[in-house]
Amino acid sequence: MSVNKVILIGNVGKDPEVRYTGPDQAVATFSLATTERGYTSSSGTQVPDKTEWHNIVMWGRNAQIAEKYIRKGSQLYIEGKLRTRVWEDRNQIKRYVTEVYVDTFDFLGTRKD
Repeated sequence: MSVNKVILIGNVGKDPEVRYTGPDQAVATFSLATTERGYTSSSGTQVPDKTEWHNIVMWGRNAQIAEKYIRKGSQLYIEGKLRTRVWEDRNQIKRYVTEVYVDTFDFLGTRKD
């Protein structure tokens, strides 16, 4: 048995980029930041905040909702799975990118006009 499950709560880093691969087949991509808060250890050492950036991919109806309502700064709850893509650039160097493919999501925080 294996599990590929990601749960993230974070803030959108940029407005989603949406493209259509077919008449109703939308795909939205954007970045999401998650931050581990800093702290002061018992010895007095300051540990700063640590922010991770995640590449988010939404398909179909989720992508259409993203296009209408998700904006930079929106706080989201996301459930999905990890996917890694590999390609070669112009110099024949292999490049890798890991993305979170969204299964479900929800808006958190207050609604902005």
